Amino acid sequence: MVIYLPGNGVDETPALDELTPREIVRELDKYVVGQPEAKRAVAIALRNRIRRQKLPPEMAEDVMPKNILMIGPTGVGKTELARRLAKLANSPFMKVEASKFTEVGYVGRDVESMIRDLVDLAIDMVRDERLEEVEDKAESLATEKLLDLLMPPAPEGADGNQEKSREKLRERLKDGRLDERMVEIDVKDRGPQIEISTNGNFEDMGMNLREMLSPLFGNRTRKRNMRVADALEYLIQEEEQKLIDMDQVTREALERVETSGIIFLDEIDKIAGREGGHGPDVSREGVQRDILPIVEGTTVNTRHGFVRTDHILFIAAGAFHVSKPSDMIPELQGRFPIRVELKSLTVDDFVRILKEPKNALSKQYIALMETEGIKLTITEDALQAIAGFAAQVNESSENIGARRLHTIMEKLLEEISFEGPDLKKKAVRVDAAYVRKQLAEIVKDQDLSRYIL
Repeated sequence: MVIYLPGNGVDETPALDELTPREIVRELDKYVVGQPEAKRAVAIALRNRIRRQKLPPEMAEDVMPKNILMIGPTGVGKTELARRLAKLANSPFMKVEASKFTEVGYVGRDVESMIRDLVDLAIDMVRDERLEEVEDKAESLATEKLLDLLMPPAPEGADGNQEKSREKLRERLKDGRLDERMVEIDVKDRGPQIEISTNGNFEDMGMNLREMLSPLFGNRTRKRNMRVADALEYLIQEEEQKLIDMDQVTREALERVETSGIIFLDEIDKIAGREGGHGPDVSREGVQRDILPIVEGTTVNTRHGFVRTDHILFIAAGAFHVSKPSDMIPELQGRFPIRVELKSLTVDDFVRILKEPKNALSKQYIALMETEGIKLTITEDALQAIAGFAAQVNESSENIGARRLHTIMEKLLEEISFEGPDLKKKAVRVDAAYVRKQLAEIVKDQDLSRYIL
């Protein structure tokens, strides 16, 4: 139900098309605690995408994604569920706040910018994948170039000693024994930095102008002295760029956006309202009407080409404290057929969040202290006490869900973090008594806890 990053270990995760909805939920359980209904909904949505890809093309064209509306307070895992789903599917994923968009004619971003941003992100994703594929070849080519600079190739008919010397030099280069030697290489001159500030619908104009002007300055080269280690890194990057076909990368990225892109529309409740208001409320229904064609399916012109949004999965989320889903315009309501309500977190949920996920909060602090040589132990009763205080503060002030745990843990371990490097005794035990000693007074004082916790 809260943000936790995966560890560095390699998971034996099955291929995506082999994952059943139950297995998708199991994967999500590794990072997000509870919320079984929401997990079932996103697992079915992902599985339906896999099913659609196996249909005949003429039928697949008409099978639209079942967009999801998540309703629940802040800090219960709405964003994290969508992010983990995208990572599991290796899909381009973009989180946008609906409240940042304004109706066309007002100052602000237009709704099509979310598709343009998603395309840019997909291109980066595909390019990174290609870079991994050509990494070894690029390193080999760069090494040969560097060896040519360090030791020019032997002329025709030269004896074998030259080749042996080159092999010895290659070994020394591989072992890092030449890292500090200086070498002169040709580097591309980047030319002057061009910054163009634009607003609203013209935000792509700056990028296009920059791309048009950069070739005027970017093709010149100049000599530069570098350490061998830096020169090798530069040459590897240069070779990688030569080995990657950016036109093919762009084509694949556009296809990936159209078939498997996921957009998470946060704070959808902030634009749920009808006309009749004043001030900023006036544009609410206008923003909904602007978002509607994107969600329904339209073609967006990006600087990389046209993108159809028909099969992008939209997951909208909002707390809906003040407004209700029924306050959205009917057309937009109809584009989110799946509704799931995420529950507020209980004390037991907080305990599980503190210790169960792969990089749970307690594990993070233990690892951080270990870098100072401190063996930090957080007992089971301490976790119960922390969870109790988090639930108590959420009830008495703003309910910010699991994000409260970050604030409380930071306050709890503030003294240990500060004194850590100077501590003589390197074993520190945090139990329930220590938690109460550090937090009880703050939690008791309602006014103080509002500012500190």
